[in-house]
Amino acid sequence: MTKRLNAKKKLSRKFSGSLWGQAKDPFIKRNFRPGQHGTISRRMSDYGNQLRAKQRMKFCYGNISERQFFNTFQEAGRMKGDSSENFVALLESRLDSVVYRANFVPTVFAARQFVSHKHVTVNGKVVNIASYRVKIGDVIQVREKSRKLAVLIDALDKMERDVPSYMSLDKANFSVKFTEKPSFAEVPYAIEMEPHLITEFYSR
Repeated sequence: MTKRLNAKKKLSRKFSGSLWGQAKDPFIKRNFRPGQHGTISRRMSDYGNQLRAKQRMKFCYGNISERQFFNTFQEAGRMKGDSSENFVALLESRLDSVVYRANFVPTVFAARQFVSHKHVTVNGKVVNIASYRVKIGDVIQVREKSRKLAVLIDALDKMERDVPSYMSLDKANFSVKFTEKPSFAEVPYAIEMEPHLITEFYSR
């Protein structure tokens, strides 16, 4: 299991944008890189831009490891169709991503914990693996005994994020249905993502 020990929100300043679009993100007050040279703009090489794009997307999905991220990219390349679109679709079909997009939890980090603590079922069966791949037609639901958790109630009340079009949320039953394959254009990223640069990075 991968666990990020450093301050998570500092990543937004490092990558020049609010990765998760949170109101209390430090990037909103200080929209420059951390450090004494943070306000100085610098020109990046093609490799630097590709690496930045890869890191930005990887950290957007929370505690996903480099190995998991690369393996997902390789799997996308073996699939038919555009590899960048397939890559995004595979990342969005992770169970922790679905829980986060459905607003069951406030952060993508909390989503992994929510899943690992067995608060979620897929088609009626408990699944506690954050990287579990959800399929089209699957119904993801919060277990009945977990529906009074303060973190869940607060997140659903605030609904800080728009639920993407490839999911159908049923707040009354604490469930969400994965209705179709996600496309890059439909994913509500809080910051600009450049999956084509990730393809270039791994294709060097």
